[in-house]
Order: sequence, then structure tokens, then C-alpha cells
Amino acid sequence: MLQFPEQFWWGGATSGPQSEGRFQKTHRNLFDYWYEQEPELFYDYVGPDTASDVYHQFEADLALLASLGHNSYRTSIQWTRLIDDFEMALVNPDGLAYYNKLINACLAHGIRPIMNLHHFDLPIALYKKYGGWESKEVVDLFVAFAKVCFEHFGDRVKDWFVHNEPMIVVEGSYLMQFHYPAIVDGKKAVQVAYNLALATAKVIRAYRQGRAASNNGRIGTILNLTPAYPASHSAADLTAAHFAELWNNELFMDAAVHGKFPEELVAVLKKDGVLWQATSEELAIIANNTVDYLGINFYHPKRVKAPNVIPVISPSWSPEWYYDTYLMPGRRMNVDKGWEIYPEAVYDIAIKMRDQYGNIPWFLSENGVGISREDRYRDERGQIQDDYRIQFLKEHLTYLHKGIQEGSNCFGYHVWTPIDCWSWLNAYKNRYGLVENNIHTQIRRVKKSGYWLKKVIEANGF
Repeated sequence: MLQFPEQFWWGGATSGPQSEGRFQKTHRNLFDYWYEQEPELFYDYVGPDTASDVYHQFEADLALLASLGHNSYRTSIQWTRLIDDFEMALVNPDGLAYYNKLINACLAHGIRPIMNLHHFDLPIALYKKYGGWESKEVVDLFVAFAKVCFEHFGDRVKDWFVHNEPMIVVEGSYLMQFHYPAIVDGKKAVQVAYNLALATAKVIRAYRQGRAASNNGRIGTILNLTPAYPASHSAADLTAAHFAELWNNELFMDAAVHGKFPEELVAVLKKDGVLWQATSEELAIIANNTVDYLGINFYHPKRVKAPNVIPVISPSWSPEWYYDTYLMPGRRMNVDKGWEIYPEAVYDIAIKMRDQYGNIPWFLSENGVGISREDRYRDERGQIQDDYRIQFLKEHLTYLHKGIQEGSNCFGYHVWTPIDCWSWLNAYKNRYGLVENNIHTQIRRVKKSGYWLKKVIEANGF
């Protein structure tokens, strides 16, 4: 029996833009706008308009999750739903009422509400006017939004997270073109990374200066870690993996926990002529406003090797000047998603948190497996027999448990996601939920994995 610590968080994570639908929203975020402009980019032309209709179904959904044993639930407060006037931080009454009802419903069902402030849902108006996260003006407008959230919800919400996966914003929008505005501009990417880290520190400062923090609340940020493993033990491959670790993982981790950026990374960015614009005052804010705790999302490792070419002439800076992707022979794969399955990395993350980050409290805030055409696995009673998901979760929990046993300060585990939700450009191609959602009828049905996890939660182990 693998037993987890007392008061362990068991539950799942979603986000406002991926679950709520666009009902009663007066403003559009980047993905709302992108779908309007280029719906053909989205799988099966399915956009965010309805998503999983959580806007209307949250009461029943939370009751269902409570019946499955969930004691915690992470979602996000949409800037575009809560705020009417971004410059003045004026509240939208419908948005305020919705989030109050959502939070109260969580508490009524014995579920801890965990609120994220930015989950890829930047208002398109602020991108068009300022360039979005390219601008420090937007950082300050975001802080004003966060203060509104703390003021209205901080009496009941004790767990706050600033960003979800800021590196995905950097990569998707400015390097790899899978998030709007889908451009390739390495210098902008680096500045956006800095601005997101600055936003984290400024929001934390605002939280601690406000009344909400006096209610025994905590604030952190959620980072996606993709541990970098070298193709071999050659010096060149080790160097490549080290840089991949600096850029993909330690850039945001060091800023959030240690209050400073990795010196080696800063030196490389400076040498390459792309280092962010920063002031001594901003760096002091980052240094003095570090996180209370962290959420860590993990799905797959990053395997790298020394780069095959040195880009003497290149149109734009890229971190991939310093490493190439390595496809390890014999790797286990989720071929639907194209991601390697390597649960051992969860243990490596746990030990890194223990040894490199002062054993800061953390939880595994997203972990899950996306599978397409799950109808293939439906039994005669109509239930999806997702044994592959049970195996995936069990293997990752086993390595998480090993890390906890060796002293890593992990206090929870959240599946992505409780109920099938909309997934950006992939829409509903790959399903991650413990609960099936029929997007045509919005009828929910618990998958086999949902009942399996219920037993794990009841036993606080397996």
C-alpha cells in the first residue's frame, strides 16, 4: 500500500476559457478572437463558444466531483469575464456573480477552490493596444485585475496562483506558433518571459499588501516542467541538456523561488543580444516577492542532444540554437498526442524541488493523458473503459510517492482534467477527463478512471 500524506489534495484542474464557454462575456480573449478569425485552424472547427458549458453546469459538476471524492478543484478567473473596463479595473456584475456562485458551490460541496489568475486568456483588446505581455503596461493592468480578485474572493479563496505555464505563452505565441499571435520573434519571446516573471512578483506583492493575505491565504504560480535528459553522456550532449534545463525549467523556477534568474542563462541571452529590458527596481521586486508554494504540471520529458548545426545566420533568436530534440529508441509513447510517457521524471522533479529549491511546498498540479476517439473503449453499458489512463495515473503516482518518501514536500495531486474540456487548437481531439462530456448534449458520464481514482482518494493511497 502506497500511502500519501494526511490532508493530501486530491482533485483535478481545468480553466475558465477551456470549460465555461463564452456565455455572458462582454470581452474576447486571444483564443476567442483567433477562432473568429481562423476557425479552420481549430480541430473540427470547434471553438470556445460552448466548451463544456461549466458556466451553466458548475453546480451539478461540483456535486459529481464531490461524489468522486475530490477535495480540491483548480480553475481560473477569466479577466475577460470579470472586468468590464481593463484600464479602470471596473467589475462586470454578471462575471462577479458567476465567480461568487462558483466559489460558494465549491465550499458547499467540501471542495477547496484553487484559483488561477492567468490561463492563456489575455484580452485581445490589450494585445491590440499594447502588444499584450510584450508590454509592462499590461503587467500593471493585470496586477489591477488581480487586486479585484483578491478583494472580492479572498475571504473564501485561500489558494491563489498567478500564471498557468508561462513558458507555454512564450513558446506558443513567440517561438512555435501554436498560440495567438503565432509569430516567430526570439527577442520578443525573451522580453515576454521576463514580463511574465515580473507580473508574478508584482501580483504577489499586491496580494501581501492587501487584506486577502490576512485570511491565512497563500500565493504561488504554476509551471510546466519538462525535465531535460541528454541523449548521451558526451560533453556536447550534457551541455545541450543543461541549456535546455536552464531555458525550459529554471528561468521561471529560479525567478519564482529564488527571486533571480539563472546567471548562465542571462549571460547567454546577453551575448546573443536578446536580453530583456529590466530596471533595478523591477529586479528588486522580483527578488523580494517570491512564491509561498508552487504548482508543477508534468506530462512528458524533454530529450535533447547537441545541435547538428550552428545557425550563423538566422532570422530570429531561438533557444533551440543550443539543443536539438532527441528521439530515444524504444521510448514508450502516447501516439495519439505524440508525447513520450516517462513517469520516472516525476521522481526527478520531486528531488529537484527538494534539493535545488529549498524543499518548497508544491503539488503536482496537472498530470494526465489525452486520448482521441475514446468511443473505441466503450463497454456494453456505455462506460469508457480507460484502463490506459488508470495505468498512466498509477505509474506517475508511484514515482510521486517515491519522491515524497524521500523527503520532497509535495502536498497534492491534480489530474488534468476532471471533465473533458476544450483544448485550444486541438479542441476536443484528445480527451483528458475522468468524466466524459458529450459536446453535443453536454451530458456527463464517469469513465472507469473516475471510479478508480475515487477508491484511491478514499484510501489516500493504493
